[in-house]
Amino acid sequence: MTQSRVPFYLIVAGLVITGLATAWARHVEMELPFFPGERRPVWLVEARVDFRAMGDEVLVSLDLPDNPPGFRIHTEHATSPGYGFSIIEQDGDRRGEWSKRQAVGAQTLYYKVQLIGGVPESKEAPADSGASSPSARSVYWEEPQETAASQMLAQALSTSSTPESLTRELIKRLNRPSADQNASMLLEAVGSRSQLLERLLNQATIPARQVMGLFLEDARRRQTLTPMVEAYNGEEWVLFNPETGEQGVPDHLLLWHRGGESLIDVVGGSNSGVSFSMIRQTVPAEELAVAQFSNSAFALLGVQQLPIEEQSMFKMLFLLPLGALVVVFMRIIVGLKTSGTFMPVLISLAFLQTSLFPGLISFIVVVSLGLMLRSYLSHLNLLLVARIATLVVLVIFLISMLSLVGYQLGFSAGMTITFFPMIIIAWTIERMSILWEEEGPREVVIQGGGSLLVAVMAYLLMRLPIANHLSFNFPELNLVILALIMVMGQYTGYKLSELRRFRAMALEQEAASKERKP
Repeated sequence: MTQSRVPFYLIVAGLVITGLATAWARHVEMELPFFPGERRPVWLVEARVDFRAMGDEVLVSLDLPDNPPGFRIHTEHATSPGYGFSIIEQDGDRRGEWSKRQAVGAQTLYYKVQLIGGVPESKEAPADSGASSPSARSVYWEEPQETAASQMLAQALSTSSTPESLTRELIKRLNRPSADQNASMLLEAVGSRSQLLERLLNQATIPARQVMGLFLEDARRRQTLTPMVEAYNGEEWVLFNPETGEQGVPDHLLLWHRGGESLIDVVGGSNSGVSFSMIRQTVPAEELAVAQFSNSAFALLGVQQLPIEEQSMFKMLFLLPLGALVVVFMRIIVGLKTSGTFMPVLISLAFLQTSLFPGLISFIVVVSLGLMLRSYLSHLNLLLVARIATLVVLVIFLISMLSLVGYQLGFSAGMTITFFPMIIIAWTIERMSILWEEEGPREVVIQGGGSLLVAVMAYLLMRLPIANHLSFNFPELNLVILALIMVMGQYTGYKLSELRRFRAMALEQEAASKERKP
């Protein structure tokens, strides 16, 4: 490697590294998939609130999930005709409020939330983020419960050393009340394992709170929340199931209610209750990424924020480097002749609008008729600029006539001819006409056929779903294409089409070597 070429290879390496690193960062930050058609599972959970209104003003407040561990809220809305609905956030607690001036009789309110599962820990918002470490609340008992709770805690403390181990020891005793008279007495007084476990932990100066979780299972109806307990170990809240003793948050558990106020409050009604239904769905991963990370720096620098019309334009423009790569490869490496340098790229873009076979037929018809008109113009001795301008006008009239004829005959393909670039077609007709006069019809067929072949290859590459997906969602990968084009631009060896010229020489050398052998 000579010193003069070092900057070139540094530029190429910088382009490749920048393009790939930026694409990977966008994939990680926005969770954009590298392959089209990927879908992600989501859970659609519906909370149904039933109560009986008493004919007065009604205000219903339901606690809502707020960044539950392992999940991210995608969409949420309420469907309750006649009621006003709003989401209130206060002191880190999210609640949905329904209100109505007057209501009588049985009432039903619905809240629906779509949740993305499988959110990694790094993406999960920690509970009570920014708040100081919680403190254990005071617990008061009456005798003889005070003595029973103290004895039960003393026994559990003697066989534990951490908040987690103490919680597990208490759960073991609560799940065997027949073997522990203290546990049996306290359960009878409190009535709930989760409430009793919470009180015992707070009495042991370990901050604890009750939470309500929903076990997700596809196509289940009329489900209720399961009470659980979270204990603070000095660094984070740890979830425990008082029924099974399981520690941590299972993948299929949605923590709906975590501390704060009550699960539901109803003013102006009675006999209230909440039930849940759920269903598992799949949605496009690309749609989720764009919706969830609209405020990301990569999203702000992407084209997804633009109006649909501009997005469609950029989706076509981002495919141009692929077509240019095909042209460079076919001309420099293969040695194929084309009419014009990048005319095949524009023709391939037109094929994307017209589809391949109608586009080919339309292009061949327009160019053939244009050559016939150009042969007549050569007898008028017009200057070059005037001749090209005349060709442009004639091509427009020609395409218009073909489109109208195709429409009258019931062929929609005739209308698609209008996607061809008029100026490029006019220049192509002019170049082919001059080539016909100077080199003959054989060269016209070679260059015209080469142009169509390159256009078809570029069209097939740009038509691939993965090419459309990567070029639109990861436009920085065009830097890698630029690096490949620059590398091929340094190639000065024999073209693949020229190798046949030396085939006879290779055969003669091979025959001579055989003759020299004894």
